[in-house]
Amino acid sequence: MAGRTGDTPNRLDRRKARTRTALVRAAQAFIAAGRSNVPILEITQAADVGMGSFYNHFDSKDQLYEAAVEAALDAHGSLLDELTTDLDDPAHVFAQSFRLTGRLHRRTPELSKVLLNNGLSLVGSDKGLAPRVRRDIDAAVRAGRFSVHDPELALVTVAGAALCLGRLLHDHPERDDAEAADHVTEDLLRMLGLPADEAHEICRRPLPDLDGLARPDSAA
Repeated sequence: MAGRTGDTPNRLDRRKARTRTALVRAAQAFIAAGRSNVPILEITQAADVGMGSFYNHFDSKDQLYEAAVEAALDAHGSLLDELTTDLDDPAHVFAQSFRLTGRLHRRTPELSKVLLNNGLSLVGSDKGLAPRVRRDIDAAVRAGRFSVHDPELALVTVAGAALCLGRLLHDHPERDDAEAADHVTEDLLRMLGLPADEAHEICRRPLPDLDGLARPDSAA
């Protein structure tokens, strides 16, 4: 009996975590679809949880949506960190992150649409793409790889390019996402101070294989 009693909190914690994850995933799906005004009841039905369970985790729908966006940002940022961890050149880190982000719009469409539908607020967020862009730009400036007079303006330009590229790729499925992402990355590298030939060469380097990765769409 003692063993069963000792296991009970763990089972309870796991059940609570599953419920919270289900709610966050449901909210992400509604955000991705541009349906942020749905009632809480519809969210709980989509998550297949009871209405009472909602209030065990969140005080309001706004709090849930904030958690859903943060989960999407964390998933995207963690994936980029994982896929650039073995790179030493900060200019290469920046380029690889942006090239991968461009490809992930199509590979993880729900995550992408969550980010795109919250685009303006993400530029100033301390999670996801924005802080990593600022980190990589600052590192490249310190290393003498980038020549940037105003890192804040550079961040705004890069974030805007990433969001607009994502919207373009969703609106025009006939476009080659890899080619478009590499072209925009090359232009950004030149804007940040790299010579044109080096920017071109960096954007032709092989990327990690995305096919075998766990999809971060539903990360919570």
